[in-house]
Amino acid sequence: MSGTPGRPLSSELSEQLLSVAVDILAEEGWGRLNSDRIAARARAGKAGIYRRWPTMAALARHAVGRFRLVTVPDDGGSLRADLVSLVSRWTLPLDREERAVASIVGAARHEEQLREGLDDALVHPLAAAVDELARRSAARGEPVDPDRLALLGSVLQAFWWQRYTAAGDGAMSGEAVELVVDDVLVPIVALTSGARRPEPATV
Repeated sequence: MSGTPGRPLSSELSEQLLSVAVDILAEEGWGRLNSDRIAARARAGKAGIYRRWPTMAALARHAVGRFRLVTVPDDGGSLRADLVSLVSRWTLPLDREERAVASIVGAARHEEQLREGLDDALVHPLAAAVDELARRSAARGEPVDPDRLALLGSVLQAFWWQRYTAAGDGAMSGEAVELVVDDVLVPIVALTSGARRPEPATV
C-alpha cells in the first residue's frame, strides 16, 4: 500500500476495499472499476481508497496479485499424472478470482501494474509448479531438457490465457483436458536431453 502520512490505515478497511474491488472486477469487469463504485459498495469514503492506492490499476494490481491461480499438485508418480493434476482446474468454470483476473487480461497489455498483478497471480506460480514437476521427473530418472521445459511452460501459460479470454465459462471436459495432456504437453517433454529427433529421410 502506498499510504500517506497521518493516522495509520485500517487493515480491516483495506481488506474490505480489496474484496469489493475483486467483486466488481469479477462481476462487471475492469471498465467498471472506479472509486465511486468501490466507495458505494464498501460504504467508505473515496479518500480512504486513494490514501491506499493512487490509481485503480494500483488497487487492481494489489487485489489480484494476492491470488495464486496455480498450485503444485501432489506427486502422482509420473510426469503425465502430475500434468493431469496440474491442469485439472481447467475442467471447472472460472471462479471469482479467475473472473477478476480475466477482466484485466486485455488492459494489462497497456498497463504495467496490471501485468505485474497477473505475473504474481499466474505467471510466477505456474513457473514454480513446472519447475517442481521437472524436479520430480528428474528424481525418477527422467530428466527434462531445459529448452523443452521452457516450451512446456510457455504452452501451459498460453492455455491458461485462453481459458481466461475465450467465450463461455472457461471449463473444458475431462476428456478434452486429457487429450491436451497426451497430444500436446507430454510430447513436448518426451525427448530428454539425451535424445534427439531422427534425421529426415533423404531421397
